[in-house]
Order: sequence, then C-alpha cells, then structure tokens
Amino acid sequence: MTKRILAVALTLSAFSSSAIARSKGDLIGTWKLISSKDTNEKGEVKDSYGRNPTGFLTYTADSRMIVIITTDGRKPLSVPDWISAPAEERAEAFATSIAYAGRYTLSGDKVIHHVEAASLQNFVNTDFVRFITKVDRDRLVLRVPPLLKGGERVTQELVWERMKPIR
Repeated sequence: MTKRILAVALTLSAFSSSAIARSKGDLIGTWKLISSKDTNEKGEVKDSYGRNPTGFLTYTADSRMIVIITTDGRKPLSVPDWISAPAEERAEAFATSIAYAGRYTLSGDKVIHHVEAASLQNFVNTDFVRFITKVDRDRLVLRVPPLLKGGERVTQELVWERMKPIR
C-alpha cells in the first residue's frame, strides 16, 4: 500500500504545474534575477555573477525576449565617456555583464532563445536552450546546459522572480 501511494505521488509530481511551462502565458512578463549558481563537473557550486547579481529577463506575448545580467560589485568607469575610458576599465565592464535579445520559442520544458543582438557578437544567430525546472506565478528557474566558463565546464541555474506591474 505504501509503495502504491509513493508511486502515485511521484507520478503526480512529475506532472506538477510548476515543473514546466504550459504556454507562453506562463513566461510572459518581466523577471528579476534572484540568484545564479554554477555547478562544475566535480559538483562544486559557486555564484555565477557574485552574491547579489542584477538581472532582468523579459518575455513578450509576440515571442520576443531580452535579458541583461550584471555581476555584483561592478565599478563605474573613471570618466563619463565610455569610449574614452581606459581600456582596462572597459574590459572589466564588458567582462562583468551579459545582454542579448531576440525571439523565443517554447517546447515542453525548454525555452529556446534565438539570439539576434548581443553584447558578445559570437552569440548572434545562435540558439540558447534553457530548461525550465520550475515556473509558477512568482518564480521561474532556468537551467543552462553545460557550457565552458573560465576554462571549466559548468551548468548554470538561474532563479528569477516575477516583477509586479508598475502602476
């Protein structure tokens, strides 16, 4: 009897409404980044963008998306003109932020970002797959397939909180 109850509970949890997006409507809106963790092949976990990253992710009803993420503790440039700022300051500013935009499609537990413009030109005309591990009214958790970051292969998990509309 206990095994039966456990089997039913596991089956129901597999189809939980928070497990995958049922429609674009589950994603539409603007999300604020709460945390981002990298896990390497040894199972070591560290903050992807520092302890308090700043980030926003927007999905629109017409299948457009935009994301920007910045590392916590970023330093401002020493001059207001970003073109004439010292090269090392510009390099640091570039290395501590990521941004891209384009179209998106939803397929089961995956949202695919079709990149059209990006802070890194290498991203343009590529697709970024994000696995949806949780989505509900207030929380979205996306897992990034393994990628090379700083010379090691990591899997990233980003936790987003839905922002309330401005009135």
